[in-house]
Amino acid sequence: MAGPGVKSSYWRGLRDGLPFLLVIVPFATLFGVLASDAGLNAAEALAFSVAVIAGAAQFTALQLMQDHAPLVVVLASSLAVNLRMAMYSASLTPHLGHLPLWKRGIAAYFLIDQSYALGIIKFEKDRELSQAERFAYFIGTVSGICPFWYIFTVVGALVGSNIPMNTGLDFAMPIAFIALVGPGLRTGAHMSAAFVASASALLFAFLPYNLGLLVAAVLGMAAGAEVERRWGAPA
Repeated sequence: MAGPGVKSSYWRGLRDGLPFLLVIVPFATLFGVLASDAGLNAAEALAFSVAVIAGAAQFTALQLMQDHAPLVVVLASSLAVNLRMAMYSASLTPHLGHLPLWKRGIAAYFLIDQSYALGIIKFEKDRELSQAERFAYFIGTVSGICPFWYIFTVVGALVGSNIPMNTGLDFAMPIAFIALVGPGLRTGAHMSAAFVASASALLFAFLPYNLGLLVAAVLGMAAGAEVERRWGAPA
């Protein structure tokens, strides 16, 4: 039976994650609307969200599919968008890597931008937390987010074209990422990677099938790695 520390960690994670609903609800609704416009029914849109559970990759794949892009481009673009998850995983390994395999599997599935941002801050701040308390906090962060991601995907798919696209729902995606990325830009490497990736995305926007995003991702990571290498190099 879970001890008081585990329960407290879970509820703390739940409370910390709830403010993200302000962007998750319109974000998920917009995806459902776009999925409906692309010809998916509510069940298919829900299956998409449950299987992928990565908003940016879902939007990328959906747009490319609508543009009739080659399958390899769809997969490569979605993978590039989600490469950050590999970095998230590596960053969380010291904190959650000693959990049993089944718990690591659950954590891997629910590793999203919000759970990572909240989790890494909590774990680095409260290093005395036990493994069970860390896992409980992590699960708490997604307990109030992911169900609403699924629910409002269905809502968006059901209402479909009844929601005009000029309602401003698309504000949710950039706002969500600004809120997540902004506080994390703590070093020169972080800021360099963000600046180069942003500038490159604009510079290469002319490339078809959103391939400019792939180029921008590679250049941003290269810039961040180079700045970090030089920053850490001995004088």
